[in-house]
Amino acid sequence: MKHLYIIRHGETAFNKSKKMQGRGIDASLNEKGRKQAESVVAFFEGKSVSKIVTSSLKRAKESVVPLCKSFNLDAEGYTELDEMDFGTLEGKRFDDVKSDLISLHQNWSSGELEMAPDNGENPIQVYKRASSKIEEILELSKEEHIVFMLHGRLIRILLSEWLGLGLKNMHQIEHQNGAINYLTWDAQKFEVVELNIINHLDE
Repeated sequence: MKHLYIIRHGETAFNKSKKMQGRGIDASLNEKGRKQAESVVAFFEGKSVSKIVTSSLKRAKESVVPLCKSFNLDAEGYTELDEMDFGTLEGKRFDDVKSDLISLHQNWSSGELEMAPDNGENPIQVYKRASSKIEEILELSKEEHIVFMLHGRLIRILLSEWLGLGLKNMHQIEHQNGAINYLTWDAQKFEVVELNIINHLDE
């Protein structure tokens, strides 16, 4: 049995100013994001962590620095676990691309999951690259308590499919910067222990 902690990275300036990030934006944490990363350590007091995995992006790698120090572990980073590629929408304010986002949401919610932002990825592509990598890590790891520091849209995509909601219902997965999702994996399926844990965040 593997214990997984799927965590959303800390806040960046893009999060704060409500700008689209994605796979092509490699932003660092802001001050609040660094505090959120420290708060994650508090959650794991008295718990076991034997492996720490991140995407290849700065905001994920920076978010595990306090946890790595606390457990004396080095993080493993993988490009397959990067955020969804939002193509031409990346770097733009949400308000400026509102109509594009509404259109994508409507398409995805109605099951048209092959739809993608211009020059970006669709949810099926993201799920395939990330879920297969995570399952590979779980299968090959001797460690039983593994932290994955990931990204908001990616977490929605993974959890919605793992938990049987289906990708078209990914919007039902709640998350915020620094939130923790605790699951188990028995080599066949994922089971929820607790989702969207935020009581460690001092906000």
